[in-house]
Formats: sequence, C-alpha cells, structure tokens
Amino acid sequence: MFFRDAISSDASSLAAISMEVWIGTYLRNGVNAFFADYALSEFTAVKFEAIIADDDEHIIVSENEDGIDGFIRLSFDSAAPVPGCSATEVKTLYVQPRHHGKGIGKGLLNEGLGRCAELGIDSVWLTVNSGNTSALAFYSALDFETIGQTHFRIADQAYLNEVLQRQIA
Repeated sequence: MFFRDAISSDASSLAAISMEVWIGTYLRNGVNAFFADYALSEFTAVKFEAIIADDDEHIIVSENEDGIDGFIRLSFDSAAPVPGCSATEVKTLYVQPRHHGKGIGKGLLNEGLGRCAELGIDSVWLTVNSGNTSALAFYSALDFETIGQTHFRIADQAYLNEVLQRQIA
C-alpha cells in the first residue's frame, strides 16, 4: 500500500470510486432516478477539485500500481450532529469493494488519524448508515464508540445514521 495526499488530477478517480462504493453499498435492489440523480450530482470531478483545494478539507489516497483504490476525506470544520464532538469529521472512507480485506481501509484510517494527531486534534467523529453493519463492525473494531444518531438527508428523504467518535492518542 502506498498512501499520499490527493492532488487535483485525482479528482476524477475520487469521483469514480465514490460513485462505485456509494451505489454498491446503498443501491442493492436497483437504481432509480432519485438516487441516480443524487449520485451523479454529488460525485463529480469538479466537486472533488474544490474539496482538494479547500484548506478545511484533506484527502489521503491509497494507490496501487494501477491507480487509486481508496481514500479518506477529513473535514476540519464540520459541525457534529450531537454535542461533545470535535470539529473534525471523517467525512468519507471509501475502498473499492474488490480491495476489501487487504487492510487498505485500516491503513487509510490510521493515516488520517495520524494527520489529525500532527495537527493537535484529539478526537474525530463520523456517521454510518444504521443498516451498514459491516462498516459499523469495522469502526467498532478500531475503537470508535457510538455516541448518538442523526439522519442523512437527500431532498425530503431521511436515513438513520449512527454517530461514532474516537479519541486520538
């Protein structure tokens, strides 16, 4: 595994991975226009270029010999949906499904937490869809604790999410 900070030329790869992971995780029974429109508007190279250029955001990628296979996105000025959290959110941790089980997700998380520690950040938070049992187990095994619930919203639809937090040693 090779980890590095994202650069603007990674934007289209990050958009493609995001689309692949998000659709594969949440749209298991078919794709309708509501979710397709969301994914196509949310996961774009232009949006990722803006994120990479934003000082309050940081993306670290995992790269193999063929290209990027995962990434973590940290947001340093993100209001938590429950009290008692830092302003630092693990906004996204995506690994291509065919690369699951290789330690990439854990490696990306460790890289992200290391970056936070370098910046003096003492804790991070994130949200996970309440039905995503594999992600919940992954984070629980890596010392994240459930501290509340919130809803992820797309237009007028709301989806229950768990809010998790981890202290950084």
